[in-house]
Amino acid sequence: MTKLLGRFGRGASALAIALAATSLTAASAQADTWRYAFEEALEEVQGKFAQKFKEEIEANTDHSVQLFPFGTLGESDDIMEQTQSGILQFVDQSPGFTGALIPEAQVFFVPYLLPQDEDTLQEFFRTSVAINEMFPELYAEQGLELLTMFPEGEVCMTTQEPVRSPADLDEVKFRVMTNPLLVESYQAFGATPTPLPWGEVYGALQTGIIQGQENPGFFLESTKMYEVTDVITCIGHNNFTTAVMANKDFYDGLSEEDRTAVDNAITAAFDYILDYQSGLQEESLAKIKEAKPEMEINILSEEERAPFMETASAVEEAFIEMTGDSGKAILDQMKTDLQNAEGE
Repeated sequence: MTKLLGRFGRGASALAIALAATSLTAASAQADTWRYAFEEALEEVQGKFAQKFKEEIEANTDHSVQLFPFGTLGESDDIMEQTQSGILQFVDQSPGFTGALIPEAQVFFVPYLLPQDEDTLQEFFRTSVAINEMFPELYAEQGLELLTMFPEGEVCMTTQEPVRSPADLDEVKFRVMTNPLLVESYQAFGATPTPLPWGEVYGALQTGIIQGQENPGFFLESTKMYEVTDVITCIGHNNFTTAVMANKDFYDGLSEEDRTAVDNAITAAFDYILDYQSGLQEESLAKIKEAKPEMEINILSEEERAPFMETASAVEEAFIEMTGDSGKAILDQMKTDLQNAEGE
């Protein structure tokens, strides 16, 4: 399959999905092999994490791990359903999609909530009470064991024209994931948010159906979004977050030895992926500039970011309206966790 059927994309055909699911169901009794699907290519960030997890499991247990990169088993909804049903043992999926099941997970799309300082960001993900204690209970209600969450890199916009203020996004049709809070965020920025499957984004940019989209630098480079846009703008509004989960019945049914091995493999992969990302954003933007010298890359100043930052409170209010007391408790705890991380 092509890369553009990848992350958040259309995935495999219905027939291919059905055949794959049938095959996996038939193999589900083979406890020696664990199956793990994710939303990116094998050599992208989620794939690197999955490879490290596989390496650790296979080095320390009698089990093997079969990896299913982007599009292999269908769309994000497909791999989530397959994990909940037990066809897959592990899945890596952004809260952007998990938010349909767990509305509180949309908190990661409140702009300017996560810190821009890399050390603070990593400390937050390591120590957050919201992530490590509150979110697991919400995921468990959906038949999922939340194993970890980790950042994938600062999100930047790609557009056809420079963006220096919210006014520059006026009437810009901007592709967003099918996530209500992300729609709210880009409405607050002044754009016209346009939910669109990932597999349609490249073509939609090429034909002018949309004029912008956002993703971390490594993904902009690997998917060649720069070929169909002319400007990259980084305003520091978010860092792409993803979550690794297991089918809860599977996880709870593991022996103590295997459960410890899974937990240790997740910890090793978490540490690895944070180290892997050091300098990745800058390296990816440099590769884009090398591939397309005329590409305009703008890192907005604090002064230029201020009007965008002013929209955060309205998006927070929208989040609380969507999620009620539970969402407010998550948001409040995350703010406390962030303050604690900054103090380390």
